[in-house]
Amino acid sequence: MWSSLLHDNDCVQEVHMLEVIRQRRSVRSYLKKDIEEEKVREVLKAAMFSPPRGTSDPGIHPGHRYRNKASAFQATPYASFAKDAPLVLVICYDTARAKRFKEDCSLCAENIYLEATHQGLGTCFIQIAEGTEADKGDPEDFVKKVLGIPEHYRVQCLMPVGYPAQQPAPHKDGEYEERRIHYEKF
Repeated sequence: MWSSLLHDNDCVQEVHMLEVIRQRRSVRSYLKKDIEEEKVREVLKAAMFSPPRGTSDPGIHPGHRYRNKASAFQATPYASFAKDAPLVLVICYDTARAKRFKEDCSLCAENIYLEATHQGLGTCFIQIAEGTEADKGDPEDFVKKVLGIPEHYRVQCLMPVGYPAQQPAPHKDGEYEERRIHYEKF
């Protein structure tokens, strides 16, 4: 069994990977507390360790960090809560280096979710690419303009990161539904 340490504020305990997955929930409210650089670095490492699709260097750039978020979170009406996070990661993809934008960025985002949870932090996936709900035009174009992201990059999502103000309840075994598993045929 794979196990690791889960940081619950100042308490550290050993946990199994499935427990980290159970604890991984979308967090939309954060404490006004800075994140230790060591924890930020670990989250960024997890992002960069995400498996690429068809290339050894997928061109993912999860490290576009910014603290002055006053403009970028206006890209979509679903991002307003991000202004309260001490850190926002922008998951970008260099289309000149690889072609599996959605797949690679989604794998990267899940690694961020899991390591943030492992570090006692919370995050949420805010869809930017192909968003249509914004009153400021295309959310991806908006974020690229505000943050100066080059044209040949795609922006999959914003991921605010911080200490959760409230920890959502973990997933329970009752959510597992055997009837949704198909063998050999659908």
